[in-house]
Amino acid sequence: MKNKKINTKDLVNKIEKVTKARIASQPVVSLADFRDAAKKEDPRVILVIEDDETMRMALKRIFESEGYVTKLAADATALSEVLDDTPIDLILMDVGLPWVNGFELAQLLKENKDLKGIPLVFVSGKASDDDMKRAFEIGADDYVKKPFDVEKLRKTVRTLLKLNE
Repeated sequence: MKNKKINTKDLVNKIEKVTKARIASQPVVSLADFRDAAKKEDPRVILVIEDDETMRMALKRIFESEGYVTKLAADATALSEVLDDTPIDLILMDVGLPWVNGFELAQLLKENKDLKGIPLVFVSGKASDDDMKRAFEIGADDYVKKPFDVEKLRKTVRTLLKLNE
């Protein structure tokens, strides 16, 4: 056997035939599924700034179920821990925050060269015409009144993230 040369041509052909058959039997992945898989590998990050813990956790569950990473801050003082951690793709913020209200905090964020381009959505129970006008003057991209329609908020977030790509 030592001197006999082994012919691998038939073996290679059979392996290729089995491999091609298995590849051909696999389902075709749609472009949408491929994009969804890519999002899961590199998920978008949403920062929720909300002083009410119940609302903060509800927003976290809503967006994590969509595949987003959700960072949480109860107020402006907790923000430095979150901002140093991961780049943020979108901010959801309440107006009625303690110490530094949402309008003041949004103004500070929009004045920061590294943060001013991040889409900002106010999610607040305060929704007078003056509040909404002030929010948009500061640079908010949308203003959602509590209680809100979950699907509408999800759509708003998806749209803003897509526009900001």
